[in-house]
Amino acid sequence: MNPFFIIFLGIPALEIFLLIKIGGNIGALNTVALIFLTAIIGVYFAKLQGISTLKSGMLNLYQNKMPLYEIMSGASIAIAALLLIVPGFFTDFIGFLLLIPFTRKILFNLALRKKSVSEKENQEKTIEGEIVDKKKDEL
Repeated sequence: MNPFFIIFLGIPALEIFLLIKIGGNIGALNTVALIFLTAIIGVYFAKLQGISTLKSGMLNLYQNKMPLYEIMSGASIAIAALLLIVPGFFTDFIGFLLLIPFTRKILFNLALRKKSVSEKENQEKTIEGEIVDKKKDEL
């Protein structure tokens, strides 16, 4: 199945479904208030995590280390802030998962492990050889 289909049709449909179900249980005004509350809390925590990541990255730069984790973490915090601003409960859940440092490390390890496994498979498929030109030089 095409991933764009899931992103552009599946996620909004899931968000609408969750909004209707939760709104039916707690009421429409409470649902709207909850969406605004999660957006405000999420952006606040994204700001705190972003400042913490920036400080850690600067510390690594001062120690002449490459801040690779901090770069990936900063990108995931930016994505999390965007997901938290978008109204909906599923995107808020994913955004909060990206904001928590523990779950962010787990997601990074899963992504990097999957990449390293695919790189190993590509290395196993490599065939080494040598090209020999049988034509002799003619003057």
